[in-house]
Amino acid sequence: MKDYSRITPEGTKDLLFEECLANRTASSILGNVFSQRGFHEVLTPGIEFYDLFSEDKSGIPMEYMFKMSDSKGRLMVMRPDSTLPIARMVTTRLKNMKHPIRLFYNQRVYRYNPGLTGRSNEVMQTGIELIGAKGKRADLEVITTAIEALSKCVPDFRIELGHAGFFKALAQMLPVSDDEREEIRSFIESKNYSALNSTLDSLEQTQAVNVIRKLPRLFGGIEVIDEAFRLCDNDAALSTLEYVREIYNHLSKYGLGDRLIIDLGLVQRNDYYSSIVFSGYVLGSGEPVLIGGRYDNLLDSFDDPAPAIGFGINVDALARVMLKRGNISQKKQPDVLVHSEEGYEIEAIKYTETLAQANILGENSVFETEEEAMEYAVFKGIKRLAVVGAEIKTLETGVK
Repeated sequence: MKDYSRITPEGTKDLLFEECLANRTASSILGNVFSQRGFHEVLTPGIEFYDLFSEDKSGIPMEYMFKMSDSKGRLMVMRPDSTLPIARMVTTRLKNMKHPIRLFYNQRVYRYNPGLTGRSNEVMQTGIELIGAKGKRADLEVITTAIEALSKCVPDFRIELGHAGFFKALAQMLPVSDDEREEIRSFIESKNYSALNSTLDSLEQTQAVNVIRKLPRLFGGIEVIDEAFRLCDNDAALSTLEYVREIYNHLSKYGLGDRLIIDLGLVQRNDYYSSIVFSGYVLGSGEPVLIGGRYDNLLDSFDDPAPAIGFGINVDALARVMLKRGNISQKKQPDVLVHSEEGYEIEAIKYTETLAQANILGENSVFETEEEAMEYAVFKGIKRLAVVGAEIKTLETGVK
């Protein structure tokens, strides 16, 4: 049998040194933004019952989940999404808490990505959920929180706005099955325009078909709404366009300039989102680092209906961009290596602690001899070696 003990599973990787620092830094920045906005941190189990993520609830195909069974033979999954566990938590442990409920999380999610295409099966994800609030004010609160969160990490991001109801209204007019509608949606989401056009070519060329064909190109400023109005006369679709226009006009006052974009081709997981949807992109990452939207029907499946809106951020992707740009402060090299003579080991440890109280970074030597300690200090670029014995002597290592 082949030995896999020296490699990580596909879609996973070890994080080393600066990568860990970048992830912690990004998580800390984002967590501070969420806390200052009044959101409270929660954590959910890394392993959940499959029932919580059944495809009719989550929209996640079963084959994309990592599955196992417990000692009673019940089907379990490694957490593929954070919103559903939080919905479970709100409808059970927080059932009597007054709405709205503001929650944020920072935890790993696990989901199989066929072909990977540069994506990971294990992602550190942080985000917020605003549960029990509906309407324009709640939507603006969450979207501006997303904007503030990204702006604290990178300056050159963009936010794309769409509406789940726009595609739904058009798709309902197509003479196709629910499975075929989902296939059309997935073609738009994956930007597989060849497959999209081939499918639409087989249908009667109605107004709805023509608008859906143009969805990937309905992308840009407020003029996109005007163009969509000219193309479409479906009342349900037009009402969604009016709402996107209203949200766009409000957000335009937030000083985003051309970084605020309307994208009517945002159709991710339309069985999950119910109204406004949005994504965040940063230069240097080929995938969205932020995905969110309103999901007013999700809590219905827990027999405790409540409106809700939230977003999730791919911390790993954001941290990689920050690290490449030099936005992460490198860990400071120790100022002094503290070595003990025989019998003075505890005194050396106490001296290292004393240095820390004086804001001097010290590292305790674990070497047997002073010569070994000096060699290590030179290799690590540490400028001073303190030798603790009956008295303390400080030696310069020669490092500039």
